[in-house]
Amino acid sequence: MNTPIQQNTALQQPAENFSAVLDVASSVLDKKWAFTPTDERLAVAIAQAHGLPLIVTRLLAARGVSLDGVQGFMNPTLREQMPDPYVLRDMQAAAERIADAIEKDQRVAVFGDYDVDGATSSALLKRFFNALGLPLTVYIPDRIAEGYGPNAAALQKLRAQGAELLITVDCGITAYDAIAAGRAAGLDIVILDHHRAEPALPDAHAVVNPNRLDCDSGLGHMAAVGVTFLAIVAINRVLRQRGYYAAHNLPEPHILKWLDIVALGTVCDVVPLTGINRAFVSQGLKIMAMRQNAGLVALGDVAGVSQEIGAFHAGFVFGPRVNAGGRVGEAGLGWRLLSTDDAHEARALAARLHDYNSDRKSIEDGVLTEALAMVESSITDDDHVIMVAGDGWHPGVIGIVAARIKEKYNRPACVIAFDENGIGKASGRSAGVVDLGGAIIAAKQNEILIAGGGHKMAAGFTVAKDRMEELAQFVNNHVAAQLAGVPMQAELRVDHVLSVSALTLDMAETIASLGPYGAGHAEPRFVLSAVKIIKATVVGEKHVSCFIQDMAGGGSVKAIAFRALDTALGETLLKAAGAPLHLAGHVTINNWQGRQSVNFQIVDAAYTY
Repeated sequence: MNTPIQQNTALQQPAENFSAVLDVASSVLDKKWAFTPTDERLAVAIAQAHGLPLIVTRLLAARGVSLDGVQGFMNPTLREQMPDPYVLRDMQAAAERIADAIEKDQRVAVFGDYDVDGATSSALLKRFFNALGLPLTVYIPDRIAEGYGPNAAALQKLRAQGAELLITVDCGITAYDAIAAGRAAGLDIVILDHHRAEPALPDAHAVVNPNRLDCDSGLGHMAAVGVTFLAIVAINRVLRQRGYYAAHNLPEPHILKWLDIVALGTVCDVVPLTGINRAFVSQGLKIMAMRQNAGLVALGDVAGVSQEIGAFHAGFVFGPRVNAGGRVGEAGLGWRLLSTDDAHEARALAARLHDYNSDRKSIEDGVLTEALAMVESSITDDDHVIMVAGDGWHPGVIGIVAARIKEKYNRPACVIAFDENGIGKASGRSAGVVDLGGAIIAAKQNEILIAGGGHKMAAGFTVAKDRMEELAQFVNNHVAAQLAGVPMQAELRVDHVLSVSALTLDMAETIASLGPYGAGHAEPRFVLSAVKIIKATVVGEKHVSCFIQDMAGGGSVKAIAFRALDTALGETLLKAAGAPLHLAGHVTINNWQGRQSVNFQIVDAAYTY
């Protein structure tokens, strides 16, 4: 078992009552607390070699950073991380075909997914074609009327409108029938996707997907927007080699200035922030902070963002609003916002997305309330996957509701919205080690589903109501086989134990310097041992705000538990009345009117007895 380490003398000493934290077998949110596995000798070696505080090197060691990889991890650059785009199978064929279309003035269309990854991928291609002075048609399907991915009617329509080449982004890898229909109509098709592929691939001119089974690029962790960016790099290379820019007296597009769009899509698709993804996000956030993209500037203004832009804003402020159009409004608003340079148009689009996001929240709350009531009345210990369905639920919010249910019960969750014809559109989110996408793909291969696909942590599918029971049993058995009898136990991983007095601004800045944080590089989680709550109040949308202080007294630090009001965590904080608690959470920096202060974001609590 790991034990906490002493911090560098430049930082405050951690709390001494380590055993009480390690003994938390069931917190107020029914989670077991455990230290993140860490190679302590490596942490010490990194500290000695690089002159870093031990609390920092322990975090690096826990995240698998080697002694030689510290510099590249802490200062990720595209120069070091950027792969040759041609390591992706079919990339050369894709780049040459798209370059052919550009040189021959062929009409090109993009078919994108309606989420942030699809919107950012579509916007990247639109900006690239704009830079060449060429038109590009972007088509985003209506979530309710058309569902996910390419469909034959849409592809035939694009061909009838004059498109000769179609590029799918963030979709297409399992759209066999639609791709075949598009080809039959006369379209050449290039697929740029990242979702898990089946052994058979669609009959397209080129299929670029790091997760196709025969691709050994090692880039399977990329989002579709990353694949699209590499495609643009490859297309640009082909055009340069062919002398296109010189022949047309055009400057080469400065594609690096679009990394803010790449960062947004990468963060919002919750792919691991390691390797090239980490470089994309690290460099992209710097560009985002420069406020060069009119759409992102307008979105930040309408959302009231006044502090420096970071991964939090990309994931929790910009992302939900870009997504809102595809969820409950107009599917094409997101890519239009991100690709415009017209400030007036950007403000109008941002306002509409902001309003749609408010509508989404209201719809989501209603569906979540109904879904949770269903789960509470029927869940059993044998349900390895929670599957809940409702008639008339809005398909645009079921993914978010599935995520909420997964968080509450620590089990994979699928939420299905049935229409009046008994056809259900569904979204699922996984938990722990479960490969939910694999289970859904297996169900599709067994002809239980009308359509379906996904990856380890998320999946989407379409099912007829009369196959619902069969599907639930199949997926439950598939996940049970994956678990092999090992029960899923909710566990909260902790990096270090601290006292409130250790929460200095210097320490918070040190922790922030290891960002950006996200999937694959989790934001450090600390435990404040045996502290007391002072003046807990409800603020905003069901958040609980308070001040925390060591039991022995001293200075206090402001803390907040988001969306905690109707949970055991919120109840505990509001009723603590000065009793000692262990608090788990993240150390953040609050910026208000030019002043910085330390904030503790509480995610769980445990009693000290």
